[in-house]
Amino acid sequence: MAVSEPVTLVTCSGLSNTGKLTGRAGMVILQRYPETVEISLPASRPPASLEEAARSAGRVLALDGCEDTCALKKLREIGVEPDLHVVATECGIVKNGMAEPRFDEIERLAGAVLEVLRSGSNPGAHQSSGP
Repeated sequence: MAVSEPVTLVTCSGLSNTGKLTGRAGMVILQRYPETVEISLPASRPPASLEEAARSAGRVLALDGCEDTCALKKLREIGVEPDLHVVATECGIVKNGMAEPRFDEIERLAGAVLEVLRSGSNPGAHQSSGP
């Protein structure tokens, strides 16, 4: 997979299944594609540490579990607008409390993130929102 600049993944800090899923999917992507993703870190990191990692990154992808968008909010709080944003529940993952993420969900989310990295645009960005 050829991507121009290494990506820093900032994952959700939530405790729900979708929050935990983002961290696990981030680690899978990092292990399989180390030339593409330089680091996967949780949004719960101390703000100074998160800011340093995000500002030194080639590109930043916020990986959120649900519509609460914890990772996106944390990045914006420190003045960083991510280049890309993926939300697990928008990729067909169901938020169901404190359950452990399933292997198929990890694979599905990792696949969605890889597709976004390949295309360089957010899911649905090419679709018209008009009638």
